[in-house]
Amino acid sequence: MKSIALTNDTFDAALAGTDQPVLVDFWAEWCGPCKMIGPVVEEIAVEQDGKALVAKVDVDAAPELARRFGIKAIPTLIVFKNGEPVSVFRGVQDKAVLTAALAA
Repeated sequence: MKSIALTNDTFDAALAGTDQPVLVDFWAEWCGPCKMIGPVVEEIAVEQDGKALVAKVDVDAAPELARRFGIKAIPTLIVFKNGEPVSVFRGVQDKAVLTAALAA
């Protein structure tokens, strides 16, 4: 499964609607490092299908969510469990690091 796009209107419902861990990629179209990690995030989405939910939040389209989670730099990736943030990663990350955070 591909990652899903979340907005201000869909974010809370998406996290509340799953008992799986959720990886959220806060990004923007103009961000070079975001474009570098984007394919990695999509690979994780496919590989973790059924085990985790992978989502993307465009900070330009959803600035309220960026403020809510204190996003000061992008890409920022947050792993949520039971609707709560448990791990935060800033900048381009190794796929293994993100996959391990989802499994922890």
